[in-house]
Amino acid sequence: MAKSKSTDSFKRYRIHGKFTLSDFDPESTPFAVGDEADQRAKLDALASELDELQDLLHSNGARKVLLVLQGMDTSGKDGTVRWVFGRTSPLGVRVASFKAPTEEEKARDFLWRCHAVVPRTGELMVWNRSHYEDVLVPVVNKWIDKDETAARYEHISQFERLLSDTGTVLIKCMLHISADEQKKRLQARIDDPAKHWKFSLGDLEVRKQWAQYQKAYEKALAATSTKFAPWYVIPANDKLHRNLMIAQLLVGTLKAMKMKPPKPNAEFVGLVVQ
Repeated sequence: MAKSKSTDSFKRYRIHGKFTLSDFDPESTPFAVGDEADQRAKLDALASELDELQDLLHSNGARKVLLVLQGMDTSGKDGTVRWVFGRTSPLGVRVASFKAPTEEEKARDFLWRCHAVVPRTGELMVWNRSHYEDVLVPVVNKWIDKDETAARYEHISQFERLLSDTGTVLIKCMLHISADEQKKRLQARIDDPAKHWKFSLGDLEVRKQWAQYQKAYEKALAATSTKFAPWYVIPANDKLHRNLMIAQLLVGTLKAMKMKPPKPNAEFVGLVVQ
């Protein structure tokens, strides 16, 4: 895929081999320009542009796009979908959320449930969590060993290679928040009865494994960030900036695809509706 100035600006946040999440400040706002009102206006403009590009993707009918969102609890996966795609037609964007695997899913290979929700031609698909849960939760809880983990990394890369080879453009974003920021967001959910549905006591147990999850993320991203399916670390303590950054990455990626609208239908030339 051809490069663009928009995607070039993300080089600092694209993963190339071994790294640590401490290399990235979750509080940083590298793409912020002006005050909050300016950023909201920019996000609104990007959302509108994304809507136009999605129409072009659909009418072009040759490619598809898969956006993978991963991150610790409260990192903002739902909020990203809500704000980045706020102007996009729901007919053109489909979202799949990955929960703990069911008994039916566990009876098959770990990628089985993913095949059913890959994007169709002309579609922009968002995975809220993803197949990467299967190299995070089992690793942290020691349900699989190092050999099985390495095998899953390889299977994931082969799966993503298949998607890429068959016309899917993959963008993978790890929403990176700090432990202190997560603490604030979890407490806000506890303190507001209207947000209790977003919280479970299990969230506190997972929080105790913060360090283990950070290491699991580092290893998984390093092993599976490829030319055809790159990983980006998105500073996510600032919710508005998180949305702005992902919207800009998406718009830049879609522009770099250099899509063209379908050729006019000769039968319609000169046609007058009576």
